[in-house]
Amino acid sequence: MSLLFSPLHLPSPRGGLTLPNRLVVAPMCQYQAVKGCATDWHLMHWGNLLNSGAAMFTIEATAVLPEGRITPACLGLWDDSTEAALADHLQRARALAPHTAVCIQLAHAGRKASSAVPWQGGQLLSPEQGGWPTVAPSALPHSPTEAAPTEISAAELVRIREAFVTAAQRAQRIGMDAIELHGAHGYLLHQFLSPLANQRSDAYGGSLENRIRFPLEVFQAVRAAYDGVLGLRLSASDWVDGGWDLSQSEAFCQQLKAAGCDFIHVSSGGVSPLQKITLGAGYQVPLAKSVRASSGMVTTAVGLITEPAQAEAVLQAGDADLVALARAFLYEPRWGWHAAAALGGTVAAFPSYWRCLPRAAQAVFGQVSVGMR
Repeated sequence: MSLLFSPLHLPSPRGGLTLPNRLVVAPMCQYQAVKGCATDWHLMHWGNLLNSGAAMFTIEATAVLPEGRITPACLGLWDDSTEAALADHLQRARALAPHTAVCIQLAHAGRKASSAVPWQGGQLLSPEQGGWPTVAPSALPHSPTEAAPTEISAAELVRIREAFVTAAQRAQRIGMDAIELHGAHGYLLHQFLSPLANQRSDAYGGSLENRIRFPLEVFQAVRAAYDGVLGLRLSASDWVDGGWDLSQSEAFCQQLKAAGCDFIHVSSGGVSPLQKITLGAGYQVPLAKSVRASSGMVTTAVGLITEPAQAEAVLQAGDADLVALARAFLYEPRWGWHAAAALGGTVAAFPSYWRCLPRAAQAVFGQVSVGMR
């Protein structure tokens, strides 16, 4: 029997969430929001990937404060307007795919905020270009050619922490099935973890205990306010000598588990342009395997996992509990259907699509949900 198409229960104080398979659509920034508000692009994008065959779809990095956006075109959830727009578009998208769980990734970009969208270079924007001042654990720029951010004060740390809490409460009100805090890819929580970005001399910098303090405080505050499935995405290595590494990740994840973390999504890199990553199929899976073994948490593997047999092998080896794909789903939005056909699994799909399968793949829709949300 395929493990990829076997169920998995994610626990939470509210009772948890049972996924019908182990396949997750990873969060992917779309850069199509207007003043933080979801648009019809998101309606199309979400409706498409909610019918992918994956058990859970993760909404892109969603800023908890305007200045926490990566770019001016990034999605947000910081006030009534951004909440209303997200709720409206998500409700309409979910009516077309009531069988798929939805997770939202809450984020603050820190020193990597105020950037141009990728296809316009991704560089730090000046005020004349629509940019804004950035903040970070220390006044260290991501790139030597960029302006330095402002070191976050103790009072501002409280404000940012509470912004995560408020965004989580808004997400719960909207009806999200799960929340993932973004602690990866060089954004604010990762910046606090990494000694490459965090050179503070107070209780939030220096030792491992101090560097994990603010991310843990954010997690604990959100956990106290949100009783649904709550996890964190982590860069398990900076891929730079002297940076954040796997052993520190393992220690941090043990603390997260004790704080009530329901899952960990293991990625890597993003905090330094000096990173040296040897890319290859499943190159981050060994990181997920180590974190899973040391923490005992439900663990998601991600990164150049592109073929059904490859995803299945990750689970069969016990390296992870869930497998996430990102760009593969953009290229092939029905990747989950093809995987089910290849591995003998079944997926849910909206009835309008039932007639589309080739005869050899008819069993893919053996179990479906047909109700309207």
